[in-house]
Amino acid sequence: MSSPAQIEYPEKIDGAVLKIAGVVVLGAIMSILDITVVNVALPDLQVTFTGADNPLPYSTVAWTVTAYTLALATVIPLTGWAADRFGTKRLYMLALGLFTLGSVLCAMATSINMLILFRVIQGLGGGLLMPLGMVIMTKAAGPARMGRLMAILGVPMLLGPIAGPILGGWLIDTVSWHWIFLINLPLGLIALAYAWWALAKDNPEPSESFDFVGMAMMSPGLAAFLYGISSIPEEGTFLSAKVLGFAGVGLALIVAFVIYSFKPEHPLLDLRLFKNKNLTVSTITMFIFAGAFFGGLLLVPTYLQQVRGESALDAGLLVAPQGIGAMLTMPIAGALADKFPVGRIVPFGLLTITGGMFALTQVDGDTSYWGYLIPVLFIMGLGMGATMMPLMTSALKTLTAHQVARGSTLLNITQQIASSIGVAIISVVLTNGLKNDVLVSQAAAYGEAVKADPAGAAGILQKFPAVAEILGKFQDQAAGQAALGNAIHDAMGKVFGNTFLVAAIMVAFTLISAAFLPRKHEESHLLDDEDAVSTPVILH
Repeated sequence: MSSPAQIEYPEKIDGAVLKIAGVVVLGAIMSILDITVVNVALPDLQVTFTGADNPLPYSTVAWTVTAYTLALATVIPLTGWAADRFGTKRLYMLALGLFTLGSVLCAMATSINMLILFRVIQGLGGGLLMPLGMVIMTKAAGPARMGRLMAILGVPMLLGPIAGPILGGWLIDTVSWHWIFLINLPLGLIALAYAWWALAKDNPEPSESFDFVGMAMMSPGLAAFLYGISSIPEEGTFLSAKVLGFAGVGLALIVAFVIYSFKPEHPLLDLRLFKNKNLTVSTITMFIFAGAFFGGLLLVPTYLQQVRGESALDAGLLVAPQGIGAMLTMPIAGALADKFPVGRIVPFGLLTITGGMFALTQVDGDTSYWGYLIPVLFIMGLGMGATMMPLMTSALKTLTAHQVARGSTLLNITQQIASSIGVAIISVVLTNGLKNDVLVSQAAAYGEAVKADPAGAAGILQKFPAVAEILGKFQDQAAGQAALGNAIHDAMGKVFGNTFLVAAIMVAFTLISAAFLPRKHEESHLLDDEDAVSTPVILH
């Protein structure tokens, strides 16, 4: 029997592959935007269900974010097996349906507990969309066009954290919090119809049994570990019983899974793929980069809102130049990744981001937007566009088509864990920095004390010498309060600058692993197995 001829992939990005890319990008936009858009709504959610006189604790409404993240992380390990078992088209449409259903249910929630439950349903769908999208794009592109196609997929990954606050702030200001979820209904229906039309019919050939033992260890372990890590900012320390308990149990289950995973022929996560040097080095680099960058990315809008007093919408608009920079370099980096080894591309992006992070260490309470902050963010965006998707291209390019689903699952789990750790580290550094600053901490305590006992303000002031020193210089109360406000903003700006230094050092460490990325041309193995030959993805 003669083997079937390999699919001929065009050199240029043609209409057929762009049609498929549109499906994936639309799904990715829905999933990633929803992570960031809800962050803006948390203050509204504190009073939505109980009234302004009895607001919910922030730690309670924060579960609307945590529940989504945990559900998303729990379902990611299933992606590789499920893609083989059911086919990518069916699974992708199921994920879109779950995400859309969860969005509608969230908008209909009448209590915070209902909203948290419905966010879990959303997360189960959202967790499948990104790794499945990578599989679909990789098969559609072929080895010669992966860099350019992955650059298209990178647009929502990089712009989501920027566009989310803008969209969320606008919807909350002009309509209501319900619309941050309801907007997914028309998008979801369009995406479902689009996927049914654009994606080829599945021909799954299930040959692997499901790894129930691995599932019992990995998914609960991942959820517990991420929950423990995500509790660090609330607890204020890495050493609290809650953090150590959940993170410790989760880590123990993950380690147990790692030891076990080499025994079955088809484990839930195929760690044998790390024998591939490109995948291993790219994953390590991605882990360090995602932790440092996404942790640092949290700081900019927080600085704009807490120090500069900007609204969520204005903060999102001010961060937009970062996304513009990424959009400029991403297609260029994608095209270069198809022609040159990523070891000659990614370090330049990382150096640009590292330089931008170090530049942000100089921010203070009145740093010029157009003269300093916006140009720095734009330059960092240029680095963003040249880094993430070339890394993913390098990781997946030398895998066979059958291994891509497993490889993309590993990459997505790596990114999820790393970003959670990075956000936790940066949050703790920032929180402790603000707490340890004498003026900032005394001003906060003074404000609370005066609020509780307005008549005793004069006596209370003596307990807070840092505040009293500033106010004592002015006989006019309004002038004193203005001076105090400026001093607090300057002090907070310095704390943010010190925190940016931590983020910059974390990004700089990425350069060490990036030095081991391939610097010579390596052949793609995407077409080495029969799946790549027989999968009718491109031609309809």
